Amino acid sequence: MMRMMRMMNAICALLCLCASALAQYSSDQCSWRGSGLTHEAHARDVEQVYLRCSEGSLEWLYPTGAIIVNLRPNTVPESATESPLSACVKPRADSRGAGVYVERAGVMRMLLSEEEQAAGRVRCFRLDEGALFVQASTHSDISKRVTAFQYELIRGEMEIGGEALSTADPCTPCSNDEILMAVCTSDFVVRGSLASVVDGGDGDQQRSLSVSVSRLYRQKRRVFEGRGRSRWSGRVIVPRSCAIQVKQGLDLGVGQWAKLEEFLLTGAVRFGEAWLRCAPLYRDFLATYQKAVESGRNPCHMDLN
Repeated sequence: MMRMMRMMNAICALLCLCASALAQYSSDQCSWRGSGLTHEAHARDVEQVYLRCSEGSLEWLYPTGAIIVNLRPNTVPESATESPLSACVKPRADSRGAGVYVERAGVMRMLLSEEEQAAGRVRCFRLDEGALFVQASTHSDISKRVTAFQYELIRGEMEIGGEALSTADPCTPCSNDEILMAVCTSDFVVRGSLASVVDGGDGDQQRSLSVSVSRLYRQKRRVFEGRGRSRWSGRVIVPRSCAIQVKQGLDLGVGQWAKLEEFLLTGAVRFGEAWLRCAPLYRDFLATYQKAVESGRNPCHMDLN
């Protein structure tokens, strides 16, 4: 009987230990949430985290020691010639307590400092550069600290918030070939006019353009709101360093205004926001597209009706 009681007590202790561990660490294929309290007695401990999704999040409460975040796609490349995978990281507004690095073979480079996290910076890196190394800062009081961010995996070399992964200047107008390809591959393609420009606050490296959409061709995640093919509106983001001018229209009298110049706006959706890339005047795009169709060089068909 005593032996049975000891066995039951041991089983109960094991179950309590497992429940405690599950309460402090939880993860799935896309996101991870944990607590540094399990590292408190061993401040140099390093935890390995594996995430296999195209997007997700991480939340590390009371950070101590370090964690290595291995990001991998949940699909295999369709061909060996596909563009390399990159990852973009967007910190939460209250993220603090750790620096975020890219690490490979013991060599680290800073991706996001605590100050950059507080400023809401978005940073990107190529997955073949290594894994994310999240290292807790030295603080005597960790009770109110949490390191948290979202991540997205993207195919190719994109510019986010002025942080170019390629050598291309995000403010440089696209070539005709780039415009034609953007129509085929962008997360959003709309025709519309720019109503206003709103700069971010001090230290913010981006600005938003309010867009009145006359034709919605394609979008991802409903970054533009409305109904039907027209009467949609939304906003697109550009680096603050780009010079943007918005024509306010021509007053014809009696409250009538000439129609604003229309653009074809294309770009990528990152973290629920539309980031602008190619934005030619619509009349210029129309001439370029028609010439490409006549010569058979258009990479995809676009319904202009």
